[in-house]
Amino acid sequence: MNNQNKMFTAALGALEHLFKLSANDNILVVTDNYSATIAEAFKKAGVERGCSVSLYQIDNDRRPLQEIPAELERLLLGKTIVLNIIKAFPEEIPFRIKWIHKVEENQLVRMGHMPGITEEMMLNSVNVDFNRMKTTADKLIEKLANAVQLHISTDAGTDILLGITGRKFIGDIEINPGKMGNIPCGEIYCAPLETEANGIIVFDASIGDIGLLKQPLRVYVTDGRITKFESNDKELEKRIAKLTDVDDEARVIGELGIGVNPGARITGNMLEDEKSLGTAHIAFGNNDDFVGGGKNNSKIHRDYLFYRPTIEIYYAKAGQSSTSTLSGKQTDRKMLMKRGEFVL
Repeated sequence: MNNQNKMFTAALGALEHLFKLSANDNILVVTDNYSATIAEAFKKAGVERGCSVSLYQIDNDRRPLQEIPAELERLLLGKTIVLNIIKAFPEEIPFRIKWIHKVEENQLVRMGHMPGITEEMMLNSVNVDFNRMKTTADKLIEKLANAVQLHISTDAGTDILLGITGRKFIGDIEINPGKMGNIPCGEIYCAPLETEANGIIVFDASIGDIGLLKQPLRVYVTDGRITKFESNDKELEKRIAKLTDVDDEARVIGELGIGVNPGARITGNMLEDEKSLGTAHIAFGNNDDFVGGGKNNSKIHRDYLFYRPTIEIYYAKAGQSSTSTLSGKQTDRKMLMKRGEFVL
């Protein structure tokens, strides 16, 4: 089987497992000349199952986009699935957030979001056992139910407490009407409480829109807000500070995610990196569309990945308020991960 046929098989599997595809679906594929072969695989898979498929190609002369093109917005009418199969430009994050929000206004549309997807991802992290991933994700979510606080540490120096009272973890291995999910999929995530994160995170894998790290980045967080970036790579330090200074909430914690995809590799492309087994990621910025809650309205959302976390879960003591105190002393402590291995 050649790579084009393998990509078709992967695309068909993703559509059937994540979207519960039917012949009644009307699909819009948003793409560009960088991603044409992948877009063709998804188009072919949709047509194979009897769907109507429309294609919108972004003109390179208009990149990076800042606003939603009027003709693209018009194409949304009557669609039930939208697939964003595009190259990832860092400067287009505001456009991508606006587009996601626009699509999600229609509660019948399911969106597959793939900025930066490559043929290699299609052959590896999309060509996976979706049912097995969902089983793992569901077990983790069950274990995290009713937690009030997480303690995350790594051998590299991460040591941070996150408050998550009332914030629900969800998985991305099913995309329901009115919602968005990534392809490749393979993570569980939540929006931590915006003012209850304290400590240091040492990111040693990759950063969204920047890629693989040559030197670790240390991020200091107080009451949910970044107070300092620090790295031996001074250019990285300066660049991250600049990218994060777009608005006030860009420095506020937005997400904790945990990878469950056994086919995902660490390549410097966050679309795939953040799904990789044995990793976790924390994002700062926008999360106001998260199903499990989130109040951050920043123009950006940037993910930072680190290897082999140990994650401990704390629950409120029986009979007391579930309000997180960030003391790390709630009873019924459970281990979720030990140096990147799940403890299920």
